[in-house]
Amino acid sequence: MQYQKGRGAQYNPANRFETILRDDGETQSSKPTKYTIVYPKSILNKVSSPDIGMAWSMNPYQGCEHGCVYCYARNSHNYWGYSAGLDFEQHILVKKNAPKLLEEKLQSPSWKASAIMLSGNTDCYQPAEKEYELTRQILEVLWRYRHPVGLITKNSLILRDLDILEKLAHENLVRASISLTTLKEDTRRILEPRTAAASQRLKTIRQLSEAGVCVNVMLAPIIPGLNDHEILTMAEAAAEAGAVSMASIVVRLNGDVANIFEDWARRSIPDRADRVLNRIRDCHNGQLKDNRFKTRMRGEGKIADIIQQQVSLAKARFFSGKHKAAYNLNLHEHFKSSQMRLF
Repeated sequence: MQYQKGRGAQYNPANRFETILRDDGETQSSKPTKYTIVYPKSILNKVSSPDIGMAWSMNPYQGCEHGCVYCYARNSHNYWGYSAGLDFEQHILVKKNAPKLLEEKLQSPSWKASAIMLSGNTDCYQPAEKEYELTRQILEVLWRYRHPVGLITKNSLILRDLDILEKLAHENLVRASISLTTLKEDTRRILEPRTAAASQRLKTIRQLSEAGVCVNVMLAPIIPGLNDHEILTMAEAAAEAGAVSMASIVVRLNGDVANIFEDWARRSIPDRADRVLNRIRDCHNGQLKDNRFKTRMRGEGKIADIIQQQVSLAKARFFSGKHKAAYNLNLHEHFKSSQMRLF
């Protein structure tokens, strides 16, 4: 099977909610990305997972052109009537009214300040953001209401909004996480085909840090047999660039992502495909998927233990003594109180 450049997924698996199956074949990989404007009724998502540190997330885009082949968010595209495969990368839904919905929520008398994560599902700085600027508009709303926010991205486009991020950072209202999966460009190009180069991400960490933004590096996902040998070198590079903390996630391949990833592995790394897939299974009780809270992101077994030992060593060696300020939750409440006195 030949690997097709430019996209992560190599085909469109059937949508599990459809009764009529379609076969788009491999010719879809070269199709241009299509953007569709949608107007959801709500934008904030309550996060109930004990594995995630924030209570709320919001995603201005559904689907992601970055094309990361391992992305767990692919499965959510089924709920919109699309495939988790090529559709996820090629058909992006643009939630045009996201900034307005957020502002309405922040104005609510019942809303209590709690850090909102941008994005919990798809990257808020994916290529669509260049055209639609929804993330910038959202940051403007958050600054106007002095509300805390966390961002996670693997795109250097975040630097476009440095003017707003600096103001938020000055009031301890923002943290940025830069996702780093590999320092090897040949691996990144096939694993995350439309993302920023690793060198550019390190420059992004440096520029954000120099601007006073608290930066975390997210080593995710760690894929045993593919990038686990880079944990220490990635952590060191990120720390030298200015990151003050790090986190990691062991890959898990739930739902359609398992078949998408296996197909990708056999096309793009055929000499290592079995080794990588078997090591992933070794981390998840013999399966590629893992739905268990508190286990799914860490894995278990000997290989997972070795990964966690490397992560612990990296934190101790490169991030010991570095400070991560707590979010300021008071400014928004003071802001709301002062606004209410105007009425």
